[in-house]
Amino acid sequence: MTMHENCPVAATLELIGGKYKALILWHLSEKKLRFTELKKVIHGATPKMLTQQLRELEADSLIHREVFPVIPPKVEYSLTDQGRSLMPILVAMRDWGAGYLRGKNLEANCFMMNKSRCCCD
Repeated sequence: MTMHENCPVAATLELIGGKYKALILWHLSEKKLRFTELKKVIHGATPKMLTQQLRELEADSLIHREVFPVIPPKVEYSLTDQGRSLMPILVAMRDWGAGYLRGKNLEANCFMMNKSRCCCD
């Protein structure tokens, strides 16, 4: 990771600014998930892109990848303490976005607001 002139905002954006990184972190905030489970809840992410985003989050110590020695291989992803520390930021982003949408006379229709619906469909 390269931090642009040690800028805190740039550092944060570099960590969570990937196309699906914030969504991955949000989904992992509730429980451990396998790759196929993440693929189901993060619509539009190709397996290649999801794998890339997961690898970057793991390399940045935001998520933990646990491989179980079974056949077929079982891999679970979970948040690290560092990853969990980002949740207030993600909640603030959700709340800000909901307010922005309200200002545009749009209703926040998102899994982050209501677990039965997903904004990623």
